[in-house]
Amino acid sequence: MRTTLGFILFLFIGNFLQAQTDQEMVMETVNGNTIKGHIYFLADDLLKGRETGTPENKIAASYLANAFRRYGVQPNPLSGDYYQEVNLERSYPATETTLSIGGMEIEKVAGLRINNMAYEGDFVYAGYGLEDNYEGLDVEGKVVLVKAGNAEGGEAQRAFSLLKEKRDLALEKGALAVIEFIKAQDQMWGYVDHQFNSPSLALAKDKEDADTGFSYMWVQDADGSMSKQISSKPLHSGQMILEVPEKEAIVSYNVIGMVPGTDPQLKDEFIIYSAHYDHVGIGSPDASGDTIYNGARDNAVGTTTVLSMAENLAKYPTKRSALFILFTGEEKGLLGSEFYVEHPVLPLKQMVYCFNSDNGGYNDTSLATIVGLSRTTASPHIKKAAAEFGLKAIDDPAPEQGLFDRSDNVHFARKGIPAPTFSMGFSSFDGEVTKYYHRPGDEADTMDYDYLEQFFRAYVMSGRLIANDPQTPVWTSGDKYEKAAKALYND
Repeated sequence: MRTTLGFILFLFIGNFLQAQTDQEMVMETVNGNTIKGHIYFLADDLLKGRETGTPENKIAASYLANAFRRYGVQPNPLSGDYYQEVNLERSYPATETTLSIGGMEIEKVAGLRINNMAYEGDFVYAGYGLEDNYEGLDVEGKVVLVKAGNAEGGEAQRAFSLLKEKRDLALEKGALAVIEFIKAQDQMWGYVDHQFNSPSLALAKDKEDADTGFSYMWVQDADGSMSKQISSKPLHSGQMILEVPEKEAIVSYNVIGMVPGTDPQLKDEFIIYSAHYDHVGIGSPDASGDTIYNGARDNAVGTTTVLSMAENLAKYPTKRSALFILFTGEEKGLLGSEFYVEHPVLPLKQMVYCFNSDNGGYNDTSLATIVGLSRTTASPHIKKAAAEFGLKAIDDPAPEQGLFDRSDNVHFARKGIPAPTFSMGFSSFDGEVTKYYHRPGDEADTMDYDYLEQFFRAYVMSGRLIANDPQTPVWTSGDKYEKAAKALYND
């Protein structure tokens, strides 16, 4: 009996010391000055907002690759360096746009996917443009009119998250184009206009759209009056003319590194630590005249969490292996992560967890907000890690924003890989968050670095606990991505 109690006491003390040791490892490598150094560089005016496809974006990629090199992180196992080429095409806005539907002359349009087009004929109303809405409709060779979003809402964020599904359905049905009416007020429409009526990027594989001549347009419909008019009958006559310059081939880069695990069995399982490093570049001036959208919160912070993880694990590896991926093209439609999951450098079935970090802003420095916290069995580890550094981990307080499906994590989730997003603390998606979101004021000197030190330590500690747990993290039972996981992992 004495021997048994002694053994139990030995295990308890050993586990306690290991937990303390993990905390000490985190505190040794994660500190405020290093955090500041990364964020101030990435958000400097010199990088002009790190827009994908620009020389400044490549400077950021080089900085990140050399940080991995300096820490002793191993390079991309396929290329032998720290890069993965992402082949893109730059499209230019139409030099001429004419859109007339049922007597309405429409001027405020944004081309999300556009090709040369000269069409006069039927415009078919198809509700929200989802599968059920096409029942009984013939849209082949016609233009489809749809309301934004779905029955839950028609704001621009939701419309964007449904864009691929609606586009794919319309193509499958043989439509020439989709016109979607967005209930966006002027401030949001200004962002949409900047994003989509400027030169834009898409994965080069999207060439099939050019072959069909397919186009996808948004129309500003702030008060919903146009949606009401188009929904009044199934067919409208109209005209749509687009004259579009030729596309240009562009190469950008995901930045990739790895650290092998220490356990003979668990090292074959990988935790992905990911974030996007691009931002939106130069745009409309704010009240001060500043035109550089520096992207300190979005997403120099997220990028630096991954660098912090890499520095820690290069010095103190975990039982599971680590794959670090810093994505390009997130602001252009999650392009770098979409490219990665179709061109992984290691088999996706070895990736048991994706711990993404993305940010818009924060309004509560007592919190770490994890979008998808309750959706995976790693939740207790994240809560424990946050608590050890004085924070409370909470789940997404604004599910109506669809944040889980608006960041790079969603491409991994769709493949079946458990993939929450670790974000700075917000208890509501309000003005304290949105006033910096995609604005020139998102500067490095506007943040609380004492809070960020706690936040970064909580992220690194979470990763260590997940990567050392003998139990592999999985989706919570019943999650919508559980079926994909069973297919991926052959469960």
